[in-house]
Amino acid sequence: MTASSNGFWRHHKQEQRLSLDDITVVDHSLLKRAVGAMALGNAMEWFDFGVYSYIAVTLGKVFFPSSSPSAQLIATFGTFAAAFLVRPIGGMVFGPLGDRIGRQRVLAMTMIMMAAGTFAIGLIPNYATIGILAPALLLLARLVQGFSTGGEYGGAATFIAEFSTDKRRGFMGSFLEFGTLIGYVLGAGTVALLTATLSNDALLSWGWRVPFLIAGPLGLVGLYIRMKLEETPAFKKQAEEREAEERALPSQSLRQLLVQQWKPLLLCVGLVLIFNVTDYMALSYLPSYLSATLHFNETHGLFLVLLVMILMMPMTLAAGRLSDAIGRKPVMLLGCVGLFALSIPALLLIRMGTVLPVFGGLMILGVLLSCFTGVMPSALPALFPTRIRYGALAIGFNISVSLFGGTTPLVTAWLVERTGNLMMPAYYLMGASLIGIASVLALRETARKPLLGSGPCVATRAEAHAVLRGEREAEEMDERFAATATARA
Repeated sequence: MTASSNGFWRHHKQEQRLSLDDITVVDHSLLKRAVGAMALGNAMEWFDFGVYSYIAVTLGKVFFPSSSPSAQLIATFGTFAAAFLVRPIGGMVFGPLGDRIGRQRVLAMTMIMMAAGTFAIGLIPNYATIGILAPALLLLARLVQGFSTGGEYGGAATFIAEFSTDKRRGFMGSFLEFGTLIGYVLGAGTVALLTATLSNDALLSWGWRVPFLIAGPLGLVGLYIRMKLEETPAFKKQAEEREAEERALPSQSLRQLLVQQWKPLLLCVGLVLIFNVTDYMALSYLPSYLSATLHFNETHGLFLVLLVMILMMPMTLAAGRLSDAIGRKPVMLLGCVGLFALSIPALLLIRMGTVLPVFGGLMILGVLLSCFTGVMPSALPALFPTRIRYGALAIGFNISVSLFGGTTPLVTAWLVERTGNLMMPAYYLMGASLIGIASVLALRETARKPLLGSGPCVATRAEAHAVLRGEREAEEMDERFAATATARA
């Protein structure tokens, strides 16, 4: 019996002694290519997805003509949120497919679908030209984006996690969110440049289309990069063992396997909730909150958010490295507790409406968000065994994002409009932080440990032999302890 066939590596240790063949020595060049391809691909995906947020005020005027800026913003974010409703469907399709035919093939599919959906937005005539058909086509394009994104994050995080060594999985995984920030920065930078250089009439007539049309060539580049990748070692080994197992035993459906994994699925939903509520609040909603609600200069607001995201890049990598040293739980817990304590002070600074306080408030949220962006890509894949990792993570991640993350801009904008209370964003973050604290406390620590269903992953053969020596020394100590206990009895 192998570790993968029963789902948990710890069971392997009980059934047979660890051998050199059970330890994966990671090819450093393949690891760098895998991490680079996922980070670049993710940057392209989130450039496509993020542009919509940063140009939301303009899109409201183009597709949802109304006398009320708040009504336009809510309608635009309603279309934004609609894409998240189909993300679980995308996860249910692409996730199990990635567990069956491979991570690399599915990630190439998601890349081209996202690029096509975003490119299509740039071609849609405005409301003045075709009436109600314009927002209907916008919604359709957003649904294509949402469906493809349902298979993106879970697959990319799984891909990096399965290529990484156990000791550096946190640091390597943090490059995934580093790529996300690059995409957001490119999206925000493009929109900020357009709003700063074009007149309002030019922006409304054709300027808003530019960032969406860029998605076409970017998607082709991302597709080329991902098609050149090899499959992960963990999936290759799992595929071989799956074939042998399915010949000997009746296969289990994804539904049966997910029922068995309900606890890690629940933890996944809780962790993704705090991660994405903070992400979409800080990087998607607040730029529009600044301009539409606080009447802060739109260009200045975009440049401030852009600066915060640039500063978050090294902080994200630092958080990933720190999680390898002290554990995933302490870093994520710091972020959760910090949000509960500092959300109100951060929003009070933002509400002051001048450049330095606004930057200070956004920076507080950016530092705390880095505790999640640096750790989640390594913490989430470790919740599930190899055979269902992509599918389970894609489903759990996207259910949580759909219910709580993607709806954050819409719900927060509605709450502010409904209550007139400009502190609603802070209260929303504090509520999410309590769920995050409970989820992190319930999590088992996975730093520097093998993924479930896989053997140890190391950087060199010397390290593999050291693992074997440590394993045998531990077994000898266990045997001596057992013999001593028996003699005393």
